Amino acid sequence: MEAVRRYDILDTPPDGAFDRIAAMAARLFKVPVASVTIVDEDRIWFKAAHGLEGVSEIGREPGLCGSAILSDETLVIPDTLTDPVAFNNGLVTGLMGVRFYAAAPITTRDGHRLGTVNILDTKPRLITEDDTATLADLASIVLDELEVRLSALDALRAEQERRREQEDARQRAERDKSAIEAFASTLQRTLLPPALPVVPGLELACHYATASPQNVGGDFYDVFPLGGKRWAFFLGDVCGKGPEAAALTSLTRYTLRAAALIDPDPDVVLTSLNTALLLDPAIATRFCTAVFGVLEPHEKQGFTVTVATGGHPPAYHLRGSGAVEAVQPKGGMLIGALAEAHFASRSIHLAPGEGLFLYTDGLTEARTLGGEMVGEEGLTRFLAARTAPVSAAAVIDDTIGLLDAMPHGAGDDVALLALSVPLTDTADGLTATATTHTVAPADETESRP
Repeated sequence: MEAVRRYDILDTPPDGAFDRIAAMAARLFKVPVASVTIVDEDRIWFKAAHGLEGVSEIGREPGLCGSAILSDETLVIPDTLTDPVAFNNGLVTGLMGVRFYAAAPITTRDGHRLGTVNILDTKPRLITEDDTATLADLASIVLDELEVRLSALDALRAEQERRREQEDARQRAERDKSAIEAFASTLQRTLLPPALPVVPGLELACHYATASPQNVGGDFYDVFPLGGKRWAFFLGDVCGKGPEAAALTSLTRYTLRAAALIDPDPDVVLTSLNTALLLDPAIATRFCTAVFGVLEPHEKQGFTVTVATGGHPPAYHLRGSGAVEAVQPKGGMLIGALAEAHFASRSIHLAPGEGLFLYTDGLTEARTLGGEMVGEEGLTRFLAARTAPVSAAAVIDDTIGLLDAMPHGAGDDVALLALSVPLTDTADGLTATATTHTVAPADETESRP
């Protein structure tokens, strides 16, 4: 129980990484239900549940997960009706009618079992030794993600302490001010939401696609509230692919969210991320690029947008009628490469009928039929060809169409994020909408309004 508390994972919001592991387990073993569970003192809590909607926890009575947590080995029950413990379990006797169950324990480096990765089926079945090894590997990946999350929290706490000491020293020298507001409450908001939020007066749309089902994507984006009618957004790309890139992506996401709640100034946020990456020895020489921005309602109409970049391609201000302007403050360096890296920001007015478009280099590096990359010039021409009032959803749909027209697709991971201010010529005023387009590694497409 002390190990479970150490990872601070119970009752946290949904997280895309754990959801993907459960979905991957269901696909690999071709079962209808897969889950990632953490065992508490008196309950079994579901961190992720694929095919088991509406269930967040169950009791810790003797049965399936309660038995699996007692062993270091993968538990396999080919037929639950013949098992002396499982045959009377509610999942077996109830509407689900579970007949097959297998679970691999999630075991910490110091030997404590936190929970299990489970697969369930409604008919008896056998699995091979390779299958049990695969299930154990998925449990190890869950532990790796928990370690990344814990590392991010520790790095943020260390950075918070360093900042507090510097601020205290500065305040004692210049003036008597109160210490920096406690940072612990912001840690709960470091996880990714399952979809884009609804921002009053703004239309949001995004798209994400990985280049290969064998590699974890390293692109990322998010939009989240700062308070006082202000919102923050970011989009970026980490160096490399695979598990190491995934670890860096998780740390980057957690750090950007938390740093923005301490001081939303975009330059300060990217500086905090740069420091956090350099402090973590697990990151080694890996780095990332990112665009971070803050939205604040304009005194007239639309929004004031302040954007800072760290080694990332420019964002584009879409003014409608083909007017396109690159937004790339000068001086933004790679994040996580140099301790003395500096960043720059720029503010623009996003008026009704205008938008802002952000992307990762998978878009500009996509190759046409002639083998030439789209490039920033090609992307500028493409965006300038759109003469209608800017709509975030339409910009994303059109860009997806551009990628689909490529003979070999994007060829790399692609993340797109668009923001637009609708025209205010309706009697009922603005209607806030948010649309998400996601392409999963298995080429499944999901659209959530």
